[in-house]
Amino acid sequence: MTLENVSADHLRQVLEQVEEAAASERLMAAITYKEFDDVTQEDAAELYGYSEGWASKWFNRLERLETEPFEAVVYDKPREGRPTELSDEQHEQFVEALHDPPEEVGYDAPAWSVPLARHYLAEEFNVEYCERHVRRLMSEAGLSWKTARPEFHKSDEGAQEAWQEGFKKSTTTWTTNTRS
Repeated sequence: MTLENVSADHLRQVLEQVEEAAASERLMAAITYKEFDDVTQEDAAELYGYSEGWASKWFNRLERLETEPFEAVVYDKPREGRPTELSDEQHEQFVEALHDPPEEVGYDAPAWSVPLARHYLAEEFNVEYCERHVRRLMSEAGLSWKTARPEFHKSDEGAQEAWQEGFKKSTTTWTTNTRS
C-alpha cells in the first residue's frame, strides 16, 4: 500500500505551500486517494486524467515527504533539453527575416509559411527543424498564422475576387502579431 506514512493533513499542509500547478495536481490526487476509502489509485489518477502507473509512481514519491523537504519531493528537477542549433545571432537574423516579406531574402512568395521558413533555416544556417518547431519559432518571433476564410455571402463581389487573387484556400500565411 502506498502513502502509508503520509497523512492527508500533511499533504494539505504541503499543498498550501506549493506554487506549481503540476505539483498541486499530484497532491490533490494523493489527498483524494487518502481521504476516500472507496477510491483506488486508479480512480484517483483517472479523476485528474492520469494512469494508474502514474499514480503509483507519484504516490511512492510522495512517501518521501516523511523524511525529505517538500521542495525536493513535489517539484520536478529542471530538464535542460536539447541545445538549440541556432546561435543567438542566427536566431535574431531569422526573426528579422520573418518580419520582412520573403522577397527581401530572395523568395518569390507573398508571405511566410512554415515550409518556407523551414527551407530558409536549412539554406541560410544549415539547420533542420521539424515543422512543429519552426511553427513555435515563428510564434515566438511574434507572428501569428492566418488561414483563408470562407466567403461571406453579403460581401462585395469585387472585394471577394481581389481577396481570392492573393490567397488560396489551402494556404496558411504568417503575419506580424498586432495584438498585445
